[in-house]
Amino acid sequence: MRRAVLNVVGLSARDLTSGVMPRLAARAAKGSVAKVRPAFPAVTCTAQSDYLTGKSPSEHGIVGNGWYDRALSEVQFWKQSNRLVGAPKVWDELHAKNPKLKVSNLFWWYNMGTNADIAVTPRPAYLADGGKIFDIASYPQRYKELLKRDLGDFPFHSFWGPRAGLPSSQWIADSARWIEEHEQPDLNLVYLPHLDYDLQRHGPADPRCDAARRDVDKLVSDLAEFLEARGVEVLIVSEYAITAVDRAVALNRVLRQHGWLEIKLEAGAEVLDVFTSKAFAVVDHQVAHIVVLDPTILAEVKRVLEGTPGVGQVLDAAGQAAAGIKHIRSGDLIAIADGQSWFSYYWWTDDALAPDYARTVDIHRKPGYDPVELFVDPQVTLPALRVAWFLLKKKLGFKALLKLIPLDATLVRGSHGRIPEDPLDWPVLIAPASATLPAQMASTDVYARITKGF
Repeated sequence: MRRAVLNVVGLSARDLTSGVMPRLAARAAKGSVAKVRPAFPAVTCTAQSDYLTGKSPSEHGIVGNGWYDRALSEVQFWKQSNRLVGAPKVWDELHAKNPKLKVSNLFWWYNMGTNADIAVTPRPAYLADGGKIFDIASYPQRYKELLKRDLGDFPFHSFWGPRAGLPSSQWIADSARWIEEHEQPDLNLVYLPHLDYDLQRHGPADPRCDAARRDVDKLVSDLAEFLEARGVEVLIVSEYAITAVDRAVALNRVLRQHGWLEIKLEAGAEVLDVFTSKAFAVVDHQVAHIVVLDPTILAEVKRVLEGTPGVGQVLDAAGQAAAGIKHIRSGDLIAIADGQSWFSYYWWTDDALAPDYARTVDIHRKPGYDPVELFVDPQVTLPALRVAWFLLKKKLGFKALLKLIPLDATLVRGSHGRIPEDPLDWPVLIAPASATLPAQMASTDVYARITKGF
């Protein structure tokens, strides 16, 4: 028995009733479908870790896409080491049962330093002058060059940023075909993010999202049918569903207004000082880890946040334990947005004082997730010309920043992270009819379905 798990990011139970994804809807109708109560927070790194370990964040330690490292006094987002996940993964269990089983991991996160037999992941080369060359990494290393030889370079600019779209997911799907044809893995984990982009840009009810739904319906169905024709059982799962939002809440500005957040000036810009701040927010979509370095103000910070419009709930240590997210990496408090809101990382009140990276795509330097990176600033005239000028300066050896990203968080119309009240807004697991899934299951239960039968 061989199996593939297609991770279709952003696919909801509601999408299957939309009428614009007929092939996936038909697959669900003839198969077995469960609505998956989302991981908390319902974000990529936590959801995938729930699925691949069967444990909650309190145990595996992935409390979000990023967190504040208390030893380094640094906010770190989108790190790639698999050793950050503090629980055994599916490949560990499968290899313990049968060392000859072959597991392939294509673009699921924390995909560096794994015990998977084949791993391919996005990984730029970072240069000494601060520049970077977009690329992928693989284990064994030969797969990187073989895939690029046969499929071309990975279209990194379509994986995230203003140009995020179908080409990256198409390349990953093609790599899954290549791995199947050349290696026939027993378990093939495949990450397909395309649906994520437009639903965040426009909101899930916007008709502009239907083109992405149709693209995903074809992409995923074609890949599933290719794999099934080769005797591979296909599971389709999603990490979270995206719901509509109409309010961005800048928690760091709230903390700054109360004198708890400290700012330092660097090259004429305001930069968050995590060493001297009494409290600051590490935001991640609709969830924020609130780091309170002065314990005497903890209760007051909680009270202020609970009274902030757009904040639906604030978890203290007891609340975090009950939610399965109490961990050394968690904030002293965790704020959860209400159903119409999400959290921006902004702390400045004058855009002229925003740090230089604020107007760029920079997922590592920003101390919080920034979906505004999906947009080009509408005030930038001739953005293609600005890109060309940037590339020319880089080619000539000059330092340059590509400042195309707006500072208007209200542009974002879809978000995720909290657990939606309506199960139609939950992720799904679609399996063959023989699986007989329950109507609903926990995110940590997906692990057992991935490993079942090996």
